[in-house]
Amino acid sequence: MKPATLFVLIIAAAAIPASVVAQAAEPTPLTIFAAGTLAVPFKQVDALFEQRNPGVAVRAQYGGSVKMAKQIIDLHQDADLLAVADYNVIPKYMFAAPAHASWYAGIARNAITFVYTDKSKFASEIDADNWYKVLARPGVEIGRSDPDTDPSGYQTVQMLDLAAKFYRAPELAQNILANAPLKNMRDTETSLISALQLGEIDYLAIYRSDALQHHLKFIDLPANINLSDPAQAAFYKQGVAHTKNGDLAGSPIVYAITTVDGAQNAALAEKYVALLLSPQGQAVMKDNGFGDFHPAYAVNIAAMPAALQKLVQPWPGS
Repeated sequence: MKPATLFVLIIAAAAIPASVVAQAAEPTPLTIFAAGTLAVPFKQVDALFEQRNPGVAVRAQYGGSVKMAKQIIDLHQDADLLAVADYNVIPKYMFAAPAHASWYAGIARNAITFVYTDKSKFASEIDADNWYKVLARPGVEIGRSDPDTDPSGYQTVQMLDLAAKFYRAPELAQNILANAPLKNMRDTETSLISALQLGEIDYLAIYRSDALQHHLKFIDLPANINLSDPAQAAFYKQGVAHTKNGDLAGSPIVYAITTVDGAQNAALAEKYVALLLSPQGQAVMKDNGFGDFHPAYAVNIAAMPAALQKLVQPWPGS
């Protein structure tokens, strides 16, 4: 190459803006494993995060919370963050030796309900008073998620166990679950929404946030049984789900997040949690039907990054 030509190329390269060079480079990935019901709000939070952090690409994988945790601890898949639909998943799976996390923060609240459409059997009759009688009628098809892999699956069973006590109807749970056979079960309940809309099932056990996000009719279950009220925690414990992972007692539905120990992009993970706990992040959660926190509760605050410690308060009873 002639010297003059080389000189021209050097000058041209120097004139390329740094932003263009950065755009051409591979984005830095931030990998999140999260509960399926977080997909809609997290996509909005992801967009905000990428706007604030040019050159970063959020890569999220959604599924049952227990399954997501086991992909980290059993399959050794790399993730920077884990967000679950039941805060109990994190200490049970991520704190056990060898530990994969050391703290967690609550990011949202929710409630269990049943959704339906105008195509559903007895849609014109069902209400908050007779729902458990209608769902037990012959021919009713109910969908739900797997209680062995997904929190909403075992929380549905816990709720039905509580309902049997609340309504003094001992066979309530058994009769309703008889209409929710294995063929109507999936890893996450959100994958059954299309089946509901097509009329392949009549009712779907799901979170209230999903009902609101997808504009579905839902049964407004009492706070005494829908696992939404922290003040009802003592009663919720009486609702038990028998699963392959052991017997699980009911507790208020609180979604939680943690960073994974040894994460490749720990600094970015910390910034993502900060955005999620900020007023803007909590507004996204609230707009999508979740209950928010002001401020969030956290367990093992001393183990959190210093910047996050300022955004949380101690978890009650921790």
